[in-house]
Amino acid sequence: MKKILLLCMCCIAALTVHAQSGRFTIKGIIADTAEVGLPEATVMLLLPKDSSLVNFGRTDKQGAFEFKNVKRIPYLLKVSYVGYLPYQQNVKPEDGDVTDLGKLGMKFLNQDLYEVVIKTARAPLSIKGDTVEYDPRAFKVPPGSTVEDLLRRLPGMQVEQDGSLKAQGETVKRVTVDGKRFFGDDVKAATKNLPAEAISKVQVFNDKTEQSRISGVDDGKHEKTLNLELKDSHKKGGFGKASIGAGTDGRVEGKVNYNRFNEKNQFSVIGLGNNTNSGGMSWDDYQDFRGSQSFNWGDDGDFGFGGGRYISFGGDGDEESLTIQAGRGGQNRGFNKNWAGGANYNFDEKKTKFNTSYYYNQTSQDLDANSRRTNFLNNSTFTTLDTNSRRNFNANHRGGLRFEKNLDSLNTLIVLSNVRIGNGSADYGSHQQYFRGNNEVDSLSTMSDVSNYSDFNSFALGNTAIFRHKFRKKGRNFAASVGYNINNSDGDAIQKSANRFYTSSQNEPDSVININQTNTTKSLRNQIKTSVLYIEPLSKKFFLESFYNFSLKTDDVDRDVFDVTESGRELNVNLSRYYKNKTTFNRAGTTLRYSNKGFNVSAGLGAQQIRLNGDFSVNQSDPVKTNITREFFNWTPNVSLNFDLKNNRYLYGGYNVSVQEPNVRDLQPIVDNSNPLFIRVGNPNLVPTLTHSGNLGFNYFNPGSFVQMFFGVYYTKFENQVIYNQTVSENLVTTTMATNISGGNSFSLYGNYGFPIVKTKSNLSINAQYNRNNNPININNVLNETTTDGYNWGLRLDYTPSDKFTVYTNANWNISDTRYSISSGQNQQIVNTNYGAELNYKLPKDIYFNSRFSYNSYVNKRFGFDQSLPILNLSVYKTMLKSKKGEIRLSAFDVFNKNRGISNNAFGNVVSQEQVRTLARYFMLSFTYNMRGVAHSVRRKGYGY
Repeated sequence: MKKILLLCMCCIAALTVHAQSGRFTIKGIIADTAEVGLPEATVMLLLPKDSSLVNFGRTDKQGAFEFKNVKRIPYLLKVSYVGYLPYQQNVKPEDGDVTDLGKLGMKFLNQDLYEVVIKTARAPLSIKGDTVEYDPRAFKVPPGSTVEDLLRRLPGMQVEQDGSLKAQGETVKRVTVDGKRFFGDDVKAATKNLPAEAISKVQVFNDKTEQSRISGVDDGKHEKTLNLELKDSHKKGGFGKASIGAGTDGRVEGKVNYNRFNEKNQFSVIGLGNNTNSGGMSWDDYQDFRGSQSFNWGDDGDFGFGGGRYISFGGDGDEESLTIQAGRGGQNRGFNKNWAGGANYNFDEKKTKFNTSYYYNQTSQDLDANSRRTNFLNNSTFTTLDTNSRRNFNANHRGGLRFEKNLDSLNTLIVLSNVRIGNGSADYGSHQQYFRGNNEVDSLSTMSDVSNYSDFNSFALGNTAIFRHKFRKKGRNFAASVGYNINNSDGDAIQKSANRFYTSSQNEPDSVININQTNTTKSLRNQIKTSVLYIEPLSKKFFLESFYNFSLKTDDVDRDVFDVTESGRELNVNLSRYYKNKTTFNRAGTTLRYSNKGFNVSAGLGAQQIRLNGDFSVNQSDPVKTNITREFFNWTPNVSLNFDLKNNRYLYGGYNVSVQEPNVRDLQPIVDNSNPLFIRVGNPNLVPTLTHSGNLGFNYFNPGSFVQMFFGVYYTKFENQVIYNQTVSENLVTTTMATNISGGNSFSLYGNYGFPIVKTKSNLSINAQYNRNNNPININNVLNETTTDGYNWGLRLDYTPSDKFTVYTNANWNISDTRYSISSGQNQQIVNTNYGAELNYKLPKDIYFNSRFSYNSYVNKRFGFDQSLPILNLSVYKTMLKSKKGEIRLSAFDVFNKNRGISNNAFGNVVSQEQVRTLARYFMLSFTYNMRGVAHSVRRKGYGY
């Protein structure tokens, strides 16, 4: 199967290369009326009958251009250049291999004729600096197509399988409509919903970052932005889509959305339900429907380099133990039922912006899994076999509002408030067997049967107010923020397990430990924070940016654990705990920035202080309380480089130090033996982890040939990294304790090169990446260093010869070599590969056929693990109703009935494999109705495999 896919890719590449074997070459020189060559003029070769684009390019420094290997037929040549009247000429092939058009003179554009010229002589494609502008009329798509279908036709644009966009090799960070944000920064909102017929222009350019626009100081960074200009006839109106489907094995799904907007208002409603693992309200859906105010730079109010990353509010990384929550799992694992719905409103005018939204999301998951896990010790190993089942339920209500007011030309006020109310439950059952050695045929050490149940309720509220002031002196800015957050949750849990230990016999256990406990946890967290930022221009090229951050976070956690016996419940004083903790954070810093002619470099230094003060005891009434007071001080340097080398070449790099304080749970000197096979011990001597990070990269795009490439390198080094030392007893009971260690590091080198084989018809992209990670850990008081070398490379070939037939192929290889210093005999290589292909074909009478195939393999020869997943999805659909607003579709998912959730990983001193029973083959009949006309094209819709 893999060989067939590779053969197909090679054949497609050969066909596209063969298509280049043209009959002649066209060349010439673009000049002004004085016969001086015009460099970087946009030259296009069109078919006279319908003005469809065949080839394009830009003139060199002398104004010369050349189109090689074009078919020997007549063409229409069009030329555009800023400030000059567009030029066009019919071209007929002459005898011989080369047709030389000589010097083609362009006339200076009279401003009085500008509007007339723009409307009557628009070019299919024009290039002005780093801006590429497309005329959609020159790129034909079928009636009812979406903007996403149109973008697939545009040279230099790439639509990923998940619907995300790349332009000129860079990820598109923002999509605007008529220059305004449209339903958030998620590009899919506009591209998947707006009809292609509504668009008059598509513009791709490098925009300044939000921080640069707000402060007025160029930070040298840019964001790839896509702007869609609407036709006058589509400036106002609504659009939406409703679909419903039913399939075999009781599979059903439905989704509806409606959006209406004008120059000032956006309104959106969305609803969905399914049992096809299609996801509930995903982050992308949430961004889609929340709208243009869903995220804005600086909304967290945390100023200074690194933004709001300096301190977290959500949790200490162990929320599941301190705040009981329902189980979690990916949507593509197990069997999921999802329900979601919500509404959003945006008001946007020059001085006032307002957004409010609400949505509800509910997910039920059934998940059955088999896993194998091998732990490497100093001179031995042990293997765990686990058969488990999980029944998870999560539901939440979310609401929010954002109000922004430009008080005048110099002052802006922003107020935000977000609320979340949630509840959930988790039912977990597991049968675990521990064996000494690599195989289950080795001696049995421990057998454990676990049955746990938990449920929780939570409430969270976050409020922030931000004030910004621009001084009349250009570049001088001041900003201040204040915020208050609260997170309140409570939960109950039942924990039962029977643990049998085998030493002298494999038939009868030598000892048995039974656990029967209930757990009640109440958690309340409050945070007050404030930040200020001041920017002072020292000259036209130098700027000084100073900031201060303050945060006071309090935690109040009461956890009562009871042992359940025949006589009743008895408080377990070893596992119960109550603590109140205060975390005070102060950080001040300054940055000196130099910005001139595309060269932007900054260097800054921050002083950071974290103070932890906590009291803990068995419960609130316990008079004996233990105090933990720790104070940490660190310097945090930051260096940033951004250099515009002109001609769409960019060099960037940086270095920074970040600090992560130890979490409270690891600092408490107590023993947690709630799981008798996995015991945790606290360590009050922990210090913060310092992470040193550096990166350097280069990005290049040629707008004439549409060749793009980028490459870069990353390096990260950890100082006082928090790791969890392991001590494993003879009965394979693992005791862990957090401790600090230095020496961990990671290195990454990556690159990408893409080019059109035949412009407008086929594109090839090649990528490669190398990763090296070094992770130290102490095992039975012996230091083990796990070193992993990762080799990743891939190919992507898009072949789109016409609107009736398209093929998309990709291949990715991932090789991971893992070595263990304490047990070199366990060194191993994991190979994961993926091959994919998608074919679209338009049949007569508006009938379309789509097939998507993927082949994934997971191999670890060291443990005899070799699994493959061939997944084939097929669908045939027909448009109907007036203006093709309806679609009826018959789909077959996982035709070979092979789908499973498989993972194959190596990390630390562990190697693991897991297989999860997952939704497999089913058939579905669905109907879709679209107010603007259903999107139909053989261009890929962005579906995953």
